[in-house]
Amino acid sequence: GINAEYGLPRNSAGVYPRIKNVFENVNCISTQCMELKNLKPPKPQTVGNILQKINTKIGGTNNIAADMMNIPLFKRPVIIMGADNSHPAQGEGNRPSITAVVGSMDRHACRYGTQISVQKTDGKKTHSYIIEDIGKLVKNTLIKFYQSVKIKPERIIFYRDGLSEGQYHHVMMYEVSEIKKACASLEVGYNPPITYVVCQKRHHTRLYCANPRDAQDRSGNVPAGTVVDRDITSPVNFDFYLNSHQGIQGTNKPAKYTVLVDENKMPADMLYTMTYHLCHVYARCTRSVSVPAPVYYARLATERAREHLGKFVFDDSDGASSTVSGGAGRGRGGPNIEEVLRAISPHDNTKNKMYWV
Repeated sequence: GINAEYGLPRNSAGVYPRIKNVFENVNCISTQCMELKNLKPPKPQTVGNILQKINTKIGGTNNIAADMMNIPLFKRPVIIMGADNSHPAQGEGNRPSITAVVGSMDRHACRYGTQISVQKTDGKKTHSYIIEDIGKLVKNTLIKFYQSVKIKPERIIFYRDGLSEGQYHHVMMYEVSEIKKACASLEVGYNPPITYVVCQKRHHTRLYCANPRDAQDRSGNVPAGTVVDRDITSPVNFDFYLNSHQGIQGTNKPAKYTVLVDENKMPADMLYTMTYHLCHVYARCTRSVSVPAPVYYARLATERAREHLGKFVFDDSDGASSTVSGGAGRGRGGPNIEEVLRAISPHDNTKNKMYWV
């Protein structure tokens, strides 16, 4: 495919989404933007980071967690998914929520495809924390997996981001049911077991070594790969804390994981190990990160889609009221959510690329 690189001047915030929209959403051309100030002079680390992004966007693989392939779960086809539901910030009017589901497209869980959706408010600026189109998004992701790997996944590992504890049960009941319906719609009797895990960073828990000599840095951070699954966890639910990354500055915040459904009946140590390995395949850097790569990728996909909302003008009615150009959908309360989805969604051939890296 054709690819393009662009050097951007300072104060180019308005140019960036336009470039991405024209090339990636409309014409399926991968792009890499760079601020010129970061290339004068070019530093090896900066150049290396840019090359990692370019390699990923053109279909390459930067990191493979080889040890993860030794986990018994990966002896048969398995798909790893990540999902996020991004809501507008306060003061952004009646902008819709953006949802994204990413799914692995290879047996190493390093390449991911993306599905995007848009959710309207209920007229009271209340945003649903449920991904309402989860069934459609998962179905399309499973189809893309089959087209890429040439075999149906026999297990589904689903990492869900963007939930608080009070939302767990309601969301799980709806979304797991919709995922199962999506599987059944693809083939009669197709019912792969699902492991549904919530990943949460919005908490106030910090981990410290009982013996300061065991700390990995001056801040007293616990070593990367530390798991805590007792004493400070729930006596009822299956949850644990995992500090998967090395601290660069200050005190690390470990990610909290809560397993709401585990039809794969994974041993606890297997789930800990797999989650830790998934923190090593993040394409933007050579170090482990604080949450599994599919969770990060789902966030990046929603952030990229939200950047394309700038062309729309929203008011206090339900949905988009008008667009900056063309005048399509003018009028308060016009049913333009489909138009918004078309504007922010990547080209069909771009969905299999990691365009948001």
